[in-house]
Amino acid sequence: MSKQQIKQLIEGRLSQDGMIETGITGVQLFRVTESIRCAPVVYEPSVTAIVCGSKEAIWNGKKHIYDSSQLICCNMSMPLEAGAPDASPENPLLGVYISLDTRTMTELAIEMESITRITRKPKGEHFPQGVSLAHWDDGFTDALLRLLQLGDSPADTEILGNSRLRELYYAVLKGEAGEATKRAFGVGNEIARSIEYLSAHLNDTVTIEHMADQVGMSRAVFHRKFKQATTMSPIQFVKSMKLNSAAMNIAKGMNVSVAAMEVGYVSSSQFSREFKRMYGQSPKQWSNAQQNLRVQ
Repeated sequence: MSKQQIKQLIEGRLSQDGMIETGITGVQLFRVTESIRCAPVVYEPSVTAIVCGSKEAIWNGKKHIYDSSQLICCNMSMPLEAGAPDASPENPLLGVYISLDTRTMTELAIEMESITRITRKPKGEHFPQGVSLAHWDDGFTDALLRLLQLGDSPADTEILGNSRLRELYYAVLKGEAGEATKRAFGVGNEIARSIEYLSAHLNDTVTIEHMADQVGMSRAVFHRKFKQATTMSPIQFVKSMKLNSAAMNIAKGMNVSVAAMEVGYVSSSQFSREFKRMYGQSPKQWSNAQQNLRVQ
């Protein structure tokens, strides 16, 4: 029943396609009724909850479809492809996007580790996945409903918004994706910190050695841990982040040469080669295709 109430709240606040703010920092509602094919994106630390329809996301070469039965949890900045190819007026995509504040998540993760006295990393999967799917549970559903109900009162939102957002974060950490999320934000979050640094320096030349030094690891250890967390080598990850960010800027209308320079490419021919190798189109073809989509 609570999930149905969340859907009704979103439908009542969104009369047309788009994304709107809720008044709570980092929490947005969205509605899509036109098919959107998968395209390069960079997911920031966030949780996305679908209450109607479905989305697609591609990472590690695999297509994942998620709907109202699952959450998609991104614990660190990740280059993906995402879209909503099945969205239509008859089958709209409705959902909630919740940005994860690094400071609050870290405080909660460390506090939970301290209280439960679980400081050792579990055997097996030692490092957090950058992105994963998790089933909704009652705790998350109830916390999300309580959070969104604040939107009916600006005063309630101002006074209770931060505390109820913290309650939602806590529900995420307790849920199916909780262990990976705690390891991303809590003690031993070196890989997440290195990706945060990288995301802020996309237009710089950042070497594996430099990234490893930032978190106090040898090159070999850093390479191994990085691939366990992201399924990509550091070099592959850096290239994907740069190209995805450039593709997003081009889709917004940025000149191809400027988009290349924004992410640190000094050679336009190298940028074009690597872009076409990844997306099957040259940057110019990609730009023209995006312009045609905007016209339609």
